[in-house]
Amino acid sequence: MTKRSVEAVLAPPAPHMVGDGFRVHNFFPGGYNMEQDRLSPFFMLDYNAPVDFGPREEPRGVGVHPHRGFETVTFAFQGSVAHHDSAGHSGVINAGDVQWMTAGSGVLHKEYHEREFSRKGGVFHMAQLWVNLPAKHKMEAPRYQGIKRDEMAQVQLPDGKSEVRVVAGSLFGVTGPAKTWSPVIAAVLDLTAGGEARFNLPASYNSVVLVVKGAASVNGHDAPTDNLVVFRNDGEEVVVTSSIGATLLVLSGEPLNEPIAAYGPFVMNTYDEIKQAFADVSAGKFGVLED
Repeated sequence: MTKRSVEAVLAPPAPHMVGDGFRVHNFFPGGYNMEQDRLSPFFMLDYNAPVDFGPREEPRGVGVHPHRGFETVTFAFQGSVAHHDSAGHSGVINAGDVQWMTAGSGVLHKEYHEREFSRKGGVFHMAQLWVNLPAKHKMEAPRYQGIKRDEMAQVQLPDGKSEVRVVAGSLFGVTGPAKTWSPVIAAVLDLTAGGEARFNLPASYNSVVLVVKGAASVNGHDAPTDNLVVFRNDGEEVVVTSSIGATLLVLSGEPLNEPIAAYGPFVMNTYDEIKQAFADVSAGKFGVLED
C-alpha cells in the first residue's frame, strides 16, 4: 500500500459559542475557509475542546432549531448530552457514546447538557460532525441512532496496548453499527504510551484525524492535542504512533460529487431548495417541539 500524505495539521481556530452550552472550534468549512466540498461527504466539524462547566440547575445547550438535508453526528468524550426532536426521538449520550441524527426531510431538535451532569458540573468534551446526504436521500424520514460505547465494534490492536472502536463503516476487519446513506468510516483510536496503529483508508475517500487527547505522530507528522490532520487523496496507508498515549477520531468518506447549497441549518443542492426549506419550516411542516 502507498502511504497517504498529510496535506496539513491544523490548530484549533478561535472558539465561539453555539447556544450557551457548546464552546466550539470550527475546523471546516469556515475555520480555514475550505471549499464546501473539500471534505465531502463531511460538511462541517465543530470541536468542543475540554471545558469545565460549573454546576447549574437549568441545563446549558441549544434551543429548538430546524435542519434539513444532512446528518448531525455527535461524539462524546467527556460529559453528557440530551437530545429531543420533533420526530419523537430522544436520547442521552455519555462519554464514549455517539448520537447520529438524520435530519433528512426536516426536523426540529434541541441539544443540551443532560440534567444531572448540569447539576453537578464538570468537564464537557465533544465533537459534532455534519454529514451531507446524497441528493436522492435528502428527503428521507428523520432518524435517530443513539450508539453506546459497548455497542461499537471493538478490536485490540496488534501492538497489544491499544484498541479501536468502529462506529461506522469497516476498519481493522470489523464493521461499526451506524447506518449511513453513503460510504463513511468513523472510528475512535485509543493508543497507550508507545502504541501504534496501522490501517488503510481508500485513496478516493476524503479523510481526517482529530487528536482529542494526548499527542501522536500521523504518517510522520507531529499532531498535538486538539489538532486536525487533513490527508491528501494520494494513498491508503496510515500509521499512527504515540509516545505518551493518544485518543484520535478517524473520519473518512466517499465524496458525493454533487452541488452544495448551504445556508444556516440547511444543506441542500440548490438555493431554491433552501428557500423551500424556510417556507416549510414557516408552514409547520417540520413538526412541533417545545423549547
